[in-house]
Amino acid sequence: MTDIEIARSTKLEKIVDVAKKLGMEEDDIEQYGKYKAKIADGVYEKRNAQKDGKLILVTAISPTPLGEGKTTISIAIADGLQKIGKKSILALREPSQGPVFGIKGGATGGGKVQIAPMEDINLHFTGDIHAMTAANNLLSSMIDNHIYFGNSLGFDKVVWKRCLDLNDRQLRTVQTGLSQEKNIVPREDHFDITVASEIMAIVCLAKDREDLKEKLGNILIGYNKQGEPIYAKQLKAQGAMAVLLKDAMKPNLVQTLEHTPAIVHGGPFANIAHGCNSILATKLALKLGDYVITEAGFGADLGAEKFLDIKCRKAEIQPDAVVLVTTLKAIKYHGGVEKERVQEENKEAIEKGMDNVFRHIDNLKNKFGLNVIVALNRYAQDTEEEIVLVQKRIEEKGVTLSLVEGWAKGGEGAIDIAQKLVDLVDIKEDFQYMYELEDAIETKIEKIATKIYGAKEVIYEEKAKEQIHKIEEMGYGKLPVCIAKTQYSFSDDPKNLECKGDYPITIREVDLKAGAGFVVALAGKIFTMPGLPKVPAAETIDIDEKGEIKGIF
Repeated sequence: MTDIEIARSTKLEKIVDVAKKLGMEEDDIEQYGKYKAKIADGVYEKRNAQKDGKLILVTAISPTPLGEGKTTISIAIADGLQKIGKKSILALREPSQGPVFGIKGGATGGGKVQIAPMEDINLHFTGDIHAMTAANNLLSSMIDNHIYFGNSLGFDKVVWKRCLDLNDRQLRTVQTGLSQEKNIVPREDHFDITVASEIMAIVCLAKDREDLKEKLGNILIGYNKQGEPIYAKQLKAQGAMAVLLKDAMKPNLVQTLEHTPAIVHGGPFANIAHGCNSILATKLALKLGDYVITEAGFGADLGAEKFLDIKCRKAEIQPDAVVLVTTLKAIKYHGGVEKERVQEENKEAIEKGMDNVFRHIDNLKNKFGLNVIVALNRYAQDTEEEIVLVQKRIEEKGVTLSLVEGWAKGGEGAIDIAQKLVDLVDIKEDFQYMYELEDAIETKIEKIATKIYGAKEVIYEEKAKEQIHKIEEMGYGKLPVCIAKTQYSFSDDPKNLECKGDYPITIREVDLKAGAGFVVALAGKIFTMPGLPKVPAAETIDIDEKGEIKGIF
């Protein structure tokens, strides 16, 4: 059975009953049909005095193009904890339509470990990402409208981009205002995918609506001829944008196929954005559950680093344990095997590919000072000999491995890791950030690049140097750094999978996200508007005469 068939064959509980498991009443949620809801304002405040649950972060080694199953493992762990009598809850990101119609085809788990209703979550869900797209593009239209009616703020350069939640490389650079109407000023413009928009980051990092409006107002949108910054609040745009985001600010409640509660809210990518679900969702989950399982996008060098250095600072939280997800196919991929042959048995490639696993373990355990367990996400074709080899090599590093079979067995396939995590989260950690906020921007970038990526040095293109100087001159030098980089390698070259020898990280551009409160450094050839693959998943997605969707997996 396909994932969508498995999901459809499972009887879900009404969302009111899922909410009651968490101690919420019917008035605490706003229902979107029978099986999904928004969590109403005030629920967190009612439980503010309660002790927080334990926070478990799920991350991964450097992935293959189809990913290694972080969401699948997260759901399996949550279901496994329920199986052993623990009150668990998920705090996950919302899927972007880019990957759904692009290469992955969906992002709600797989097999017997899924969040549901999967079609809704993978497509329009409760409209959060559409609202963010609208807020982003409202600001764009207000900028050009201001210029049309005389440009009293003196825009000389517009840095704010439009956005769309689909992969469309044709929109990376466009010309706008070509209608030749009087007073319209043609200019070069750009699009980001919505999940890389600063609006997405702001929603995910805002503490409440007042904080949201302040952050929206602080968005840097352009410069005048004197090089002085222009902000969204100077257009009086923040109020209308906040109205569009009124409901998008509320976390969404759904469930797993085994009826474990799941809060799904916010969805920034981790290769081009900060890669974590919202602070509101995570902090609320910590009040509602004894064990909160959350995930950070792509490999630990990206999502986990940003979770720890950006989100944990702003939310004043830290994980009690980290699950590092790996697969045999990913280990072989980073051992030099072509992606078309990673399913074949190859012990030599495993030995070589283990270096990637070890580097992620070292970063999490020895550099960030966190409790780490490795989850091997089992596939049907994995051999016992290869599994034993991986287990032996990991245990030689003093780290426990758990074989997780959630895809095939549901929560039953994650009981071992659930039991091990119950013990692991109570071990004291020596958590530390990778840099200090007082460090210069270049110092922060270099600490991440050398300590986490293992780079020999950082090379700054002239444009990046000028941008860093400008950002620090404007007084934003103490913000955290979000590095946009390929997810396939520790380096900034997606083809350098093994990362042997010395390699640099090249920073070609640096953007200030004054509203979100961080600086984005673009490393290598990374784009904030992805393109579709040669054969996109959209070609296999369809709807039949009964209205049933097919092809989302």
